[in-house]
Amino acid sequence: MTKVPDSEVLTLYKNRILPIAYVEGQSKNYHQPNVKSKMVQLADLFSVPEMCLLCNVAEYFEKNHIAYHPEILFHDVKSSVQASHPLMHQIVLKDAEGYIEKSPHIQHFFQRLIDANKKLFLVTNSPFMFVNRGMTLLAGSNWRNFFDVIIVQARKPKFFTDESRPIRLYDEVNKTHVWDRVSKLEKGNIYYEGTVKQLQDLTGWRGHSVLYFGDHPYSDLADVTLEHGWRTGAIISELSHEIETLNNVDFKSNANWLQMLTQLIEDSQDNESENAQMALKKWMKERDEIRNGIKIVFNEQFGSVFRTYHNPTYFSRRLFRFADIYTSDITNLLKYSVNHTFYPRRGVMPHEYVSTFM
Repeated sequence: MTKVPDSEVLTLYKNRILPIAYVEGQSKNYHQPNVKSKMVQLADLFSVPEMCLLCNVAEYFEKNHIAYHPEILFHDVKSSVQASHPLMHQIVLKDAEGYIEKSPHIQHFFQRLIDANKKLFLVTNSPFMFVNRGMTLLAGSNWRNFFDVIIVQARKPKFFTDESRPIRLYDEVNKTHVWDRVSKLEKGNIYYEGTVKQLQDLTGWRGHSVLYFGDHPYSDLADVTLEHGWRTGAIISELSHEIETLNNVDFKSNANWLQMLTQLIEDSQDNESENAQMALKKWMKERDEIRNGIKIVFNEQFGSVFRTYHNPTYFSRRLFRFADIYTSDITNLLKYSVNHTFYPRRGVMPHEYVSTFM
């Protein structure tokens, strides 16, 4: 909970800009257990309790002068959070209405796709009882009728990376699995584990014919887009807050003035007269104040999820690489026809700006 001084950060990392290898390791496969990176990404809502627990325990140790090894603390907290899932499932099941926000449009969204002869499938890491309770609240007691294939306890990202892990049929009566080999996927059945290769082989759903949505760019989307060529969509809940902030009148005014002030500084910086240099110092101070003000308006500690000052964050760079589209809610697609095509925008590169030199 205590901010680390800049001097300590520079001692540890030698630079204000961290090499990509610190967070990615040396492999394109983000899930290889034998590839070690120096930092761990906690990049989704599931990581919030883990981050808070790490902060609180470390703060307790520090204030009470208790010696500890940070890496051991991290692994113990991570194991504790993973072990708490069954307990969390039980607590939520007792009061699901208090935890799950109903979507008034989800049934209409599913039905619209079915009416357009689309095939729907659900792949989740959660156990069937948990999924059934949540989906019943969201999409009604007949929610299973919307999906041609339902796979629970998929253990993503292993579902996308493992080569041989058989799909198993779930026995709803005895709440266990059936030992028989699964040679076809039938609507109405519940399956678990398996791999994306088996899903593709048994359904014939491959490549760009598939649009797969997930809420984690790394665990859900990276492998299916890089290895299997699926179209991907990311659900980013923070997007609603970001858009609301971007449309704030004061934010727009400050952002526009920041652009103009930056251009003014860039155009005037080569004037070496005393008055010009005094003006430059005043403008640069004002620019820094506006930049910091624009950053903390999104979040006082970290700023925007998508941008750090002018530059894209590491998260948004990964998002743009792994997701073809992104939205805060999947039902936002109801505003478009099922045959709508989203075309990428042509970005302007620095050398493509109109030059002022003759």
